[in-house]
Amino acid sequence: MMNRIKSCIECIYDKQKQISSDEEYLKEIKKIIDSRDENDKPPYLVYLFNQVYEKHFGKRPSFKEIKKQYNNLVLSMECDLKEKINSSNNPVSTAFMYARIGNYIDFGAMNNVDKDAFLSLFDKAEISKKDKGTLDSFIKQCSSAKNFLLLADNCGEIVLDKLFIEQLKNHFKNLNVTVMVRGGEASNDATVEDAEQAGLDKIADIITNGYPIAGTIYNLLPSISRKAFDDADVILSKGQGNYECLYGQGFHIFYSFLCKCDHFTNQFKVPKFTGIFTEEK
Repeated sequence: MMNRIKSCIECIYDKQKQISSDEEYLKEIKKIIDSRDENDKPPYLVYLFNQVYEKHFGKRPSFKEIKKQYNNLVLSMECDLKEKINSSNNPVSTAFMYARIGNYIDFGAMNNVDKDAFLSLFDKAEISKKDKGTLDSFIKQCSSAKNFLLLADNCGEIVLDKLFIEQLKNHFKNLNVTVMVRGGEASNDATVEDAEQAGLDKIADIITNGYPIAGTIYNLLPSISRKAFDDADVILSKGQGNYECLYGQGFHIFYSFLCKCDHFTNQFKVPKFTGIFTEEK
C-alpha cells in the first residue's frame, strides 16, 4: 500500500514540474507533500497545489470550453445510444456500461484524451462475469431503496450518467435520485453548469461537494450534501478521484471507473482502460 501511495505522490509532483519549473513554486508544492496528513488524498493535494499556482501565476487555464466540447459530443450521440440501450436485452446493464465508458474523458489522469479512442470503447461494451455479480447486487439493493446518490465525475460522462439514471427511474419508480458534482472547476470534472447542459437537472436533484476538488471528501461536504450522503440507501461513486477519497473510510459504496493510470492498473492488476465495478460493504 505504501509503495502505491508513494508512486501516486511522485506522479502528481511530476505533473507540477511539467506545469512550472519555478523553484519557489515547486518548493511550496514539496512542502505541502512533505507535511500532508495520512488521510490527505491526491485530489485534495491537487486542490492545494492549485491554490499555490494561483498565488504565483494567477488563474489556472480553464477547462470550460473543453467541457462544453465533450458534453456536446456525447449529447450528439444521445439519441443513438438511447435507442441501443432500449433495444438491448438488458437496458439497465447496457446503460451502466455506457456510463462507465464515459469515465475515459479525464484530462486530470491522462496527458492525452483521444476522441477516437473514446468512441471505439462503445464497440467493446460487454459486461464481464465479475461485473454482472456486482450489478446484480446493485440492482437488488436499488429495488428496495428510496434514496439513490450518484457521485459524478467527468464532463461528457455526465450525459451517459443521465441515460443510466433514466433507466433506473424507469425500473424503480419510487427511487429518489440525487447527483453530486464538483463545487467548482477541477480539471474537466462535472459542475452544476455541466449537469444543466446535459439535462441531468431535469431528472435528478443536483448538489455539490462544496469545493473545486476532483473527489468527494466526506468531512468537507456542505451540510445539505452530507445529509444526502448519509440518507442514501445506495451510493454509486464514479471515477478514480472519488474512489481515492472514499474507499476504506467505512462507507457502503459501489465504485465504477476505468483504470487510466499506472497506480490503478497496478492496484487492480489489469490492463489500462479496464472497467472496474466493485462494492465496498
